[in-house]
Amino acid sequence: MWGNSTKRNFKNIRVYWLAFVAYWGIVLFGYDTGGVVSSNYFKTYYGITVNGKTDVTKSDSISANVVSVLQAGAFFGALGCIPMTSLIGRRSTLLIFCIVFIIGAIITSIAEGNTGLAEIYSGRVISGIGIGAISAVAPAYVSECAPKEVRGRITGLFQVMVAIGVMLSYFINLGVQTYIPSGVNVWRIPFALQLIPAGIMCLGLLTVKESPRWLAYVGRHDEALRNLAYLRMESIDSEEVVAEMSEIEAAILEEREARKGLGLKEAFFGKGNFVRFVIAFFIFVGQQFCGQNSVGYYAPQIFTSIGYSGTTNSLLASGLYGIVKVVATFLYVSVGVETLGRKYSLFISATGMGVLFYIVGAILKTHPPVASQPSPASKAMAALLYIYVCFYSMGWGPVPWIYTADIFPTRTRHYGLALGSASQWLWNFVISQITPKLITALGYKIFIMFATINIGGMAIFSLLIPETKGKSLEEMDVIFGTISQDDRRAHIEKTRGGCYLIPLSLTQ
Repeated sequence: MWGNSTKRNFKNIRVYWLAFVAYWGIVLFGYDTGGVVSSNYFKTYYGITVNGKTDVTKSDSISANVVSVLQAGAFFGALGCIPMTSLIGRRSTLLIFCIVFIIGAIITSIAEGNTGLAEIYSGRVISGIGIGAISAVAPAYVSECAPKEVRGRITGLFQVMVAIGVMLSYFINLGVQTYIPSGVNVWRIPFALQLIPAGIMCLGLLTVKESPRWLAYVGRHDEALRNLAYLRMESIDSEEVVAEMSEIEAAILEEREARKGLGLKEAFFGKGNFVRFVIAFFIFVGQQFCGQNSVGYYAPQIFTSIGYSGTTNSLLASGLYGIVKVVATFLYVSVGVETLGRKYSLFISATGMGVLFYIVGAILKTHPPVASQPSPASKAMAALLYIYVCFYSMGWGPVPWIYTADIFPTRTRHYGLALGSASQWLWNFVISQITPKLITALGYKIFIMFATINIGGMAIFSLLIPETKGKSLEEMDVIFGTISQDDRRAHIEKTRGGCYLIPLSLTQ
C-alpha cells in the first residue's frame, strides 16, 4: 500500500510542482493580511501616540484601514479577473496579476514622510487587486490540473501556504520590532519582503503548463491532450489519459448542448448551477465569521487582551499561534482531507471551534488579565486558542477553497471561484473593520459571539451540503442534478466512440 501511494505521488509530481508555483501567491495572501503595523515607532511617526499617550480610536481606525484597504482591492481583483481568465487562460492571468501585486508592494515599501500613510493605503489597494485575482484563479487552476484521487490534498495546499504567510509575518514583525525598533525600516522591511514570494511565483509560472480543461473548453484540443498527458506523466494515447480526456470532452459537449444560445444568466441560474453559487458565497461567509481571521489579523491585540502584555510577548505568542496553524493545516491536508471528506471536516471543525471559544470567553469573564506577566488563566486561554486553530485548520480553513474548486463545471468554474473569493474578501473587509472596535467594546463577549456563530450556523450548514470527496470534477453535474448518471454515461461512450479522436499528428 505504501509503495503504491509513493508511486502515485511521484507520478503526480508535476501537478504538485504546479500547485507549489501557483500557491506562492497565496503566501502573499497570508503574509500581507497577517502583518499588522503595531510598532511603537509607527504609532509615534503617524501621530497615533503623542507624548506617550495613545489615541485608541485613531489607533483602531488606522489599524483597521491598513488591513482592510487590501481586502477592498482584493474584492475587485477577484471579480475583475473573470473575463481575463476566461479569455487568456489561468496561467497568463496569474502572471499578470502577480506583476500587479509587485507594483503595489513596491509602493508600500518606499512609503515615508507626510504622504507615507497615503502611499501605504494606495500600495495595499493595488496589492489587494493582485492578491484577490490570484486567490480566485489559483485554486481553479490547480483543481483543473489535479487528478481526482489527490485533488483535495493538492488544492488544500492553498491553506498551508496561507498559514505559512501568516506565520512569517508574525516572526518578521517580531524580528523587526526587536532589532530595528525605530526608523522607516520598521514597515519597509516587512513590506519589501513580499517581493520574494511574488518573484518566485512569476518565474515559476514560466515553467508550468496551462490547464487542460480550459484549453479543451476554448477548442485547443491537441494542446489540451498534450498538457494532460504531461501532467499525468503518461503518453497521449494511454488509456488513463484518453479516458480522462473523454470525460472532460463529454462534460463540455453536454454543457454546450444544454446551454446553446444562452448567456451569463443561464450560467448562474441554469439547472444545478444556482445552488452551487449560493454554497460558494455562504461557505466563505462562514469562514470569515468563525473568528479565526479576527484572531489572525489582530493576534497581538488579542493576546494582549487575554494577558500577554507588551509588544514582544504578544508578538511571540502570535508567532507560536502561526506555527501551530502551519503544522495543523499541513497534517490535515496531507492525511485528513481525503479521509474525513469535506462536509464532516467542516462539521467537526465548527463544533470544536465553538466549544473552545465558549470556554475562552468564560475564562476571560471570570479571570480577567492582570497587568503583570501572563497569569495561569491567561496561559490557559492561549493554549485553548492554539487548540482552536487546530480545529480551524482541519475544516473551515482549507475546505471552503477545496469545496468551491470542486463543485463547478469548466464553463462556470472561474465565475464560481471569483464569486467565492470575492465573498471571502468582502467579509474579510468587514471583519478587519469591525474587529478592533469589537475587541475594545465587547471584551470577552467577542468570543461568545463567534462561538454561537460556529455552533448555531456553520455546523448546521456543514450537514446540508453534499460530499465531494473522491469525485471527479465532471461528476459534480450529476451530484447537483444538472444531468443524470445514465445520460452522463451515454455522453462519455459517445465521446470515446468518435466525438474525440487523438489527432494522428500527436501520435507520431
